[in-house]
Amino acid sequence: MKKVFPLIVFLIALSVLGIIFIQMSWIRDAIKLRQNQRTEDITTALAQARESLWKTFLVKSGQIGFFMDEESRMYYLKDYSTNFISNQEVNDIINTSLKKYNIKDKYEYCIVNIYQEPIMFSKPFKPEFFDNSVKISLTPDQERFRTPETLYLYIVDDKSFILKKMGWMIGASILFTVIIISAFALTVRTMFNQKKLSEIKSDFINNMTHELKTPLATISLAIDALTNEKVIHNSEQVRYYSGMIKDENKRMNKQVEKILQAARIERQDIKLNLQKLNAHDIIQKVADNLSLQIREKNGSLSLTLNAPRYMIEADEVHFSNIIFNLLDNAIKYSKDNLHIDVSTDVVNGMLAIKVKDNGIGMNRETASRVFEKFYRAHTGNIHNVKGFGLGLSYVKATVEAHQGKVSVDSTLGKGSSFTVLLPLA
Repeated sequence: MKKVFPLIVFLIALSVLGIIFIQMSWIRDAIKLRQNQRTEDITTALAQARESLWKTFLVKSGQIGFFMDEESRMYYLKDYSTNFISNQEVNDIINTSLKKYNIKDKYEYCIVNIYQEPIMFSKPFKPEFFDNSVKISLTPDQERFRTPETLYLYIVDDKSFILKKMGWMIGASILFTVIIISAFALTVRTMFNQKKLSEIKSDFINNMTHELKTPLATISLAIDALTNEKVIHNSEQVRYYSGMIKDENKRMNKQVEKILQAARIERQDIKLNLQKLNAHDIIQKVADNLSLQIREKNGSLSLTLNAPRYMIEADEVHFSNIIFNLLDNAIKYSKDNLHIDVSTDVVNGMLAIKVKDNGIGMNRETASRVFEKFYRAHTGNIHNVKGFGLGLSYVKATVEAHQGKVSVDSTLGKGSSFTVLLPLA
């Protein structure tokens, strides 16, 4: 799976890049084809305009150009000059020819002689227009014509033509490209999430197997002992092994209850028995219950319960579990000289409960995922940390069910600080 996953991501990325490259190449070729077609249409329109100018010249110069043969026509056109035609007539002829090819953009024109001196032009025409103009010779046979002339046509804002004609195509291509990239990103993200879930699932199964295997083994040994002839007639030994079976059975029930509780949290089926509670008293009670575990680790616990208002409306069982899980988490992920500090204050009209420790701490990635269900932080050299990774996810879900918030601030190697905000009564 570790080798296949990068390969899948690489192949998908390669496919997406290939599709985008082909699409961009197709758009570029389509734009180029459209530009060439437009240039060809303008050139053809100007060729027709030239024919119209020749006819107008023959009429203006007193020749009957409509019924001449080609040789006679070319003979009389050797004296062709645009000066015989008015500026308005030239403009009308060009305009009519362009409209035949559906070219309705604003244009400017200029007719120059052999010395590139303007003979006739539209007033807005500027010298810098020459480089971007379409030109056509009004005297194609330079040797037979006495006064060679060239017509330059400049289309104003010609670049916007592509956007007008192909804007929808370019826009649709960009849109679908963004959709493809988004789908690719979502796919890769989903694959990463599925990979993480698979790893979490494997860890959970391993942890659950370990947590249930130990009490089952103990129960099995106790039952074998109870069937022993020497033990079965000894009432004290029977009570001892029976108590062992009962304790291990409770331990298993507690583990199963944690899993069922996680399922209820996922369904958002947390039922709260809200009542007015003294938060300081419950924190003190939970701290007293965990004092033995803290002493076993040669640790210390200090309570700084200075909140001026500490009455909250909460479920007593769930609130106790919230404090217990936070303190238990600090004990589990502790190091030498453990110290836990629990403090309270009022922040923005809410009771703020802060549980701070000097344990192993967390990096940024772990801190961002520590409230996920089944997620367990890597403990470095600490290998005796047991559990399913449900404690902090339970804390988050329960705090939010009380309309509160929970956050964590941690530095790797220096400890963690969890802050719970709950509405005051």
